[in-house]
Amino acid sequence: MSLLVASVAGSLGAVARYVLSGVVQTRSASGFPFGTLAVNLSGSFCLGLVVGAGSLDSWLAMSAIGFLGGFTTFSTFMVESIRLGTRSTGASINLMGTIVGGVLVAAVGYILTG
Repeated sequence: MSLLVASVAGSLGAVARYVLSGVVQTRSASGFPFGTLAVNLSGSFCLGLVVGAGSLDSWLAMSAIGFLGGFTTFSTFMVESIRLGTRSTGASINLMGTIVGGVLVAAVGYILTG
């Protein structure tokens, strides 16, 4: 049952990522991948909240982890960093912003509920 919950939640997370990333990217009108940065940082924060809240054995935690796993994207982040690196120094900003920012917001989420 938990596999089904995680699968459905992951699918919903992927759809949410597509929508949010597209909205943010369109509004930024920039070549910098602000849409992917927004989903990865918000997903990291929410995962920090979930993990900090306690038991990960519940169906609610499993669905949240599945959703956030589908919502965030490592592969797109890497490809966008490579593309930025071939055109500008934006790759370093994207890499550091996502990695350092992700750790920081996950820690904040964890501390808020831990």
